[in-house]
Amino acid sequence: MIAEIITYKNIVNNLETLMNDSPYKKNYIIEKVGIPSPTFYRKLKTQTFTPDEMLSIAKIISPEENFMLELKADIEQGKRDFENGDYITHEEMLAELKSKKII
Repeated sequence: MIAEIITYKNIVNNLETLMNDSPYKKNYIIEKVGIPSPTFYRKLKTQTFTPDEMLSIAKIISPEENFMLELKADIEQGKRDFENGDYITHEEMLAELKSKKII
């Protein structure tokens, strides 16, 4: 646990550099995170972003990593659904789509 906290602190300390090295401008990040600009810059200067805000910023500046994490989570959820029998067959899906006149 201590190692994770140290890693988190290093990320917080280097957040501005990480944002500057990303292909996104700070204004874009501010808009996507939804924090007012003065608040964002104050939090950046004082290093007081909440963990949820840090996660939102990380998802923006590292979209490929975020996509891979979401994909892995979706695959794991699919495996759990399959093991629990929570699925429908291809034929059942086609019938449902036809009944809704989607296909």
